[in-house]
Amino acid sequence: MDASMIGLLAFGAVLIMLAIRVPIAFALASASTIGTFFIFASRTGAFAPERAVRPTTSLVFSNAFDLVHNYNLSMIPLFVALGHIAYRAGITTSIYEAAKVWLVNLRGGVAMASIVGCGGFSAITGSSIACASTMGRICTPEMLRMGYDNRLATASVAAGGTLGSLIPPSVLFIIYGIFTETSVSKLFLAGILPGLLTLAGFVLVVAVWVRRDPSVAPTANVTYSRRERTDAAIAAWPAVLLFVMIVGGIYGGIFTATEAAAVSVAIAICIGFLQRTLTWEALWVSMKETCIQTAGIFIIAAAAKIFVAFIALTGVAPKLVGMVSAADLSVITLMAAIALIYLLLGMFLDPIGIMVLTLPLMIPLVEGYGLDLIWFGVVVIKLLEIGLITPPVGLNVFVISNVVGEDAPLHRIFAGIARFLSVDLIVLLLIMCFPIISLLIPGSM
Repeated sequence: MDASMIGLLAFGAVLIMLAIRVPIAFALASASTIGTFFIFASRTGAFAPERAVRPTTSLVFSNAFDLVHNYNLSMIPLFVALGHIAYRAGITTSIYEAAKVWLVNLRGGVAMASIVGCGGFSAITGSSIACASTMGRICTPEMLRMGYDNRLATASVAAGGTLGSLIPPSVLFIIYGIFTETSVSKLFLAGILPGLLTLAGFVLVVAVWVRRDPSVAPTANVTYSRRERTDAAIAAWPAVLLFVMIVGGIYGGIFTATEAAAVSVAIAICIGFLQRTLTWEALWVSMKETCIQTAGIFIIAAAAKIFVAFIALTGVAPKLVGMVSAADLSVITLMAAIALIYLLLGMFLDPIGIMVLTLPLMIPLVEGYGLDLIWFGVVVIKLLEIGLITPPVGLNVFVISNVVGEDAPLHRIFAGIARFLSVDLIVLLLIMCFPIISLLIPGSM
């Protein structure tokens, strides 16, 4: 059997396994290993399985070994640890508390503060799911107690949680950078303006929503003095410091992304102990949670690396590039097709799964058209961000649903999400049509 046909069959097998809820790591590793075995066994014409054992095991284990020993991969446990430590030390929620004090008297102010808080949380943790889960427990019950419409109270946090995909540090950017061999530091910087543009768009959605229908966000009868507002703003300094350390250090050439992660972890631990908001027990729990989360990501990444090597062995990617080149598609048509594929997959799969499944085929296409991989990375991450709140399987929506329970049925959350999705699509179009939005900051390094 032709190697490219084996590749297509293996790709189809992966999709079938994902459809029946086989974990992405096992689906990728099993399909690529079996496919590699068949390719090596059939190379001489006659099927000779005894000749395929050694090269198959060599390809599988060497690729997994090389990935685990990738220096850039050390960023993932560092940034995951930073998120857990900062949360246990109360650093990640300080932005929300400050924004709430300043905005609470505005109609819809707490929802706006929730979005701003999600942005601040994302600037430290880099995880959309963690952001939605944590901020959902803090912000959503408070808005419901204040009489907010459950659509606004839940959708604002579910949408705000997606900011963790774009605003650095982002785990998705790290994985994209490793698999495409692009600069993670430049990817981080490229996500800043699109992330802030998305955040501003979400705040605008809340403002327009409450202006058209004031009943969805009652005015809070709470008054804070100027001193209380000032104190709340000052209390957020650890979160601001960590963000400046990460982004400013990378932009100024002081740190690499990995070094910025390590320095930020050390600073977060020092701040937590100095402010007496972090205990040794909390630090130990943070480390255990970091190990569990990192292990899951590494297993997926190792399986994806094996899958990438298998796709290269089959020659499917060059044939796909040749077919697209022969079709003479315009860049606009190509990007529209790619966006449609990611949006459809985002309705059913998790972001990391989509990325590791599609990048082996997408990157050769993009390179063949001479498109910038940093810009394309921002487009991909934005599409994955949209998938987090797209029905029927918007992961952030289900996270918020689990948090609030019967106070907000799933269909009510999705009803509120529609307004935020419209902004997401507008920002996506702006990023695709004007690459300078993504490339301005990394280009000025």
